[in-house]
Amino acid sequence: MQWIVPVACILIGLFAGLIGEKIVFSKVRNIVISKQIPGSDIIISSLHRMTFTWLFLAGLFAAIITYQLKPDVTEALQKFITVIFLFSITLVSARLTSGFVNLFIQRKEGISASLISNLAKTVVLVLGILIILQTIGIEIAAIVTTLGIGGLAVGLALQDTLANLFAGFYLILSKQVKTGDYIKLQDAQEGYITDITWRTTTIKSLANNVVIIPNSQLGSAIFTNYHLPIKQLTVTMDVGVSYSSDLERVERITVDVAKEVMQEISPDITEREPFILFHTFNDFSIDYKVYIPVSEFLSQREAKHLFIKKLHKRYLQEGINIPFPIRDINLQNN
Repeated sequence: MQWIVPVACILIGLFAGLIGEKIVFSKVRNIVISKQIPGSDIIISSLHRMTFTWLFLAGLFAAIITYQLKPDVTEALQKFITVIFLFSITLVSARLTSGFVNLFIQRKEGISASLISNLAKTVVLVLGILIILQTIGIEIAAIVTTLGIGGLAVGLALQDTLANLFAGFYLILSKQVKTGDYIKLQDAQEGYITDITWRTTTIKSLANNVVIIPNSQLGSAIFTNYHLPIKQLTVTMDVGVSYSSDLERVERITVDVAKEVMQEISPDITEREPFILFHTFNDFSIDYKVYIPVSEFLSQREAKHLFIKKLHKRYLQEGINIPFPIRDINLQNN
């Protein structure tokens, strides 16, 4: 008969955990998701399966208390359950910390979340494990001292890894690059930065290929960031018209065409105006440069494409001539 109450406690904890996880927790999750409360998805995902774990542990703890065991066995089992409970709390705290760090960083445009969130998660896990060890009676001072001495040897063995880690922090804190930036390295590799992790930086090229660069190499490399100091840039095009052209009319028509291109490519920066500057009396044409603002680096290719098409069509309609190369040849008859 002495087994009835402990077994009942275990079964009650088991069924309560299943009901709490499958029914109560599921309904709460659906209600919270429907309300679209900021950060609610992080809390729900962090508590996944914890309802069952905690209720089942409560049943086990009650069974141990109600069943008459030897004091040392009872104490050992209680410590075991306490360790599991504290570890689950640590795991939830690490998930919450990582999730909310990600949520906060995502609001800061272009900051990579992987490196910082993983570091925050690791710190919480380490602190939680130290608290668990202290709870069960293990002196952590000696462990911390040992880790400090051993950390020197580990640091020497992992120089490259630590160099990449600190280089990643330097890149983020210095704001030289951030996720979403378009960069071009000195060795002609280029693309958008998609992530900065504890070891590498991931670049996605225009061909949808992924380039993986160690943080330490990127930190010491010469590269061009086309999103700094601002994402907007100005496309320049060289054009020439014949000497018989009315330059005032050429300027007006060319600027109109450039504005049409801006409306299609970068409608969000229409407060900036395109313009042209004449600069050379060439052998067969008067040359000028067209300056067209675009919203980002990738837009310049499409802007050039559209501008050439539209300008050629418009010049044909207006009778403006873009001359072929002309050379005068004088033949002397001896």
